[in-house]
Amino acid sequence: MNILGITIAPYIINIVIILLKIAVVIAIGLLHVAYATYFERKVIGHMQVRLGPREVGPHGLLQPIADGIKLFFKEDIIPANADKPLFYLAPVIFMVSALTSLSVIPFFDGFVIADINIGLLFIFAMSSLGAYGIVMAGWASNSKYSFLGGLRSASQVISYEIAMGLSLVGVMIMAGSLNLTDIVRAQQAYPTGMFAIPQFVGFFVFILAAFAETNRLPFDLPEAESELVAGYFTEYSGFRFALFFLGEYTAMLIMSSIASICFLGGWGLPTFITANLPVFLWKALGLGMFLVKVYAFMFLYYWVRATLPRYRYDQLMAIGWKLLIPLALANIVITGLIKIWIKGML
Repeated sequence: MNILGITIAPYIINIVIILLKIAVVIAIGLLHVAYATYFERKVIGHMQVRLGPREVGPHGLLQPIADGIKLFFKEDIIPANADKPLFYLAPVIFMVSALTSLSVIPFFDGFVIADINIGLLFIFAMSSLGAYGIVMAGWASNSKYSFLGGLRSASQVISYEIAMGLSLVGVMIMAGSLNLTDIVRAQQAYPTGMFAIPQFVGFFVFILAAFAETNRLPFDLPEAESELVAGYFTEYSGFRFALFFLGEYTAMLIMSSIASICFLGGWGLPTFITANLPVFLWKALGLGMFLVKVYAFMFLYYWVRATLPRYRYDQLMAIGWKLLIPLALANIVITGLIKIWIKGML
């Protein structure tokens, strides 16, 4: 390509486009994550007959920026006997693994950083890497409370990753693909425009597993046990604590995006709506529909936190191994049998 008399190779243009996409996704993603904390405090405040943040900016809209500035300049305290290299590295691993998952999420038709054929498996791989950051944070702090919190969190994440992965197998069978864009397009061929209805068992398992995977109430045992400490990041302060905090809310955003893409039709709508109102086929409205579904799932996180009490750890493990995994396996068997039966009828 020739621009202003300068010949530019096509691969350089592709690299520039990819870098621009990465910058846009990370900037907007972090902005959404920052204001997810604001909306959580506002939503829970109104549910508890309070006002939430009000002081910084109109209606407290600048509160996330103020919190970020405070954490950035706060003193960085490191335990004297901590394993410093691992102590420094743990929050970076946790945050980067969460942000990397955003690279395979299609926000609307045609906009995705890496449209790979194993998008779902890639997200699970990045989620598993995040567990290493949690364990390293607990161990490197040289604190028994942090270490126990890291072990609890790792066992919780690993246990519920199994249930979550199995809950999405039914979606993979129905879509015939692990590519997230193909999964959305496969749902558009269904009258309902989403897999949440035929895959209601898988959707139920996914919702519960998503709460445990992101350490959110009522499954936030790693961060709030009987010793009343913050779990694996008890010894962290300042900007390193902020990285863990941002990583948790980024994981919530990713789980909400997966729910939207795999069960709620992503940017698409049912065919009976788009056939009568083709305006909803516009990409801008597709992005709007995707964000509405993501925010609805994020609101569910806030609603549950304001409503339900915390489970005991043995109850948490029992739900994962004795309830969710058998339900997910049964859903896979039933979905597979129905798929074979439909192919036989055709």
